[in-house]
Amino acid sequence: MTATVSNFNYGAVTPIAAYVMATLGAALGLRCTTRSLRRPHHRARWLALGAVSFGCGIWTMHFIAMIGFDIEGAAVNYDRNQTLLSLAVVIVCVAAGMFLVGYRGRSPFTLVAAGIITGNGVVTMHGLGMNAIKIDGSLHYDGRIVIFSFVFTIVIATAALWAAVSIHALWSSMGASLIMGVAVTGMHYIGMTALSVHLGDQAVLQESTSNLRFLMVMLVGPLAVLLLASTIVMFDPDMMIADDDQDTYRAAPASRATGSSSPAR
Repeated sequence: MTATVSNFNYGAVTPIAAYVMATLGAALGLRCTTRSLRRPHHRARWLALGAVSFGCGIWTMHFIAMIGFDIEGAAVNYDRNQTLLSLAVVIVCVAAGMFLVGYRGRSPFTLVAAGIITGNGVVTMHGLGMNAIKIDGSLHYDGRIVIFSFVFTIVIATAALWAAVSIHALWSSMGASLIMGVAVTGMHYIGMTALSVHLGDQAVLQESTSNLRFLMVMLVGPLAVLLLASTIVMFDPDMMIADDDQDTYRAAPASRATGSSSPAR
């Protein structure tokens, strides 16, 4: 039988929390990329931190949203190994895209290639996360919506990478992060509309809290990473100065060293 599926079992709480995590991950990714471009000798470190932050933000968004996922009359459980694998995949693919644009620049070819790699990582993460669901039944997807969400994800990933290497001013990057949060969260819920669930003939009607308990435990690590990354970025010295003023600030010592002083009167 076809089951009734809900993505909003806790109302607006889960989509709002998911959006916050997606926005935070995007913001950290953008700021870390800006730091990497301004500090070439530490570029790899900043790109790695940005990739882990953005990847954790996307993954956390997905699984916070999945806390609100419910199949009426069926217990929902998750396979731990596939859940953790989905986290590793999205971080690796986001890192590949960010390192590509971080070292090769923002040429159209580079951006498209990096966007495809990153977008594939996000889609694969979503697929692994959904495949980790264990129920007495089967999951089915509308192919047209899946294709649309796949293309949409690649466009989002390409736009995010372009923003990472093109937008450096603090408030502009914050605005871009807010928009990116909407896009990433929207991608998740668009993908979820493709899902239908068919329960087995022997399915036992029941309710389960194991879904919530498991996901809360899985979220602890990525949330801690995002908190740590936020602390590193916030206490970075460059955060105390507007990005538009960076060049002026750094040029000031040289100006004072080479400039002529007024004669004493």
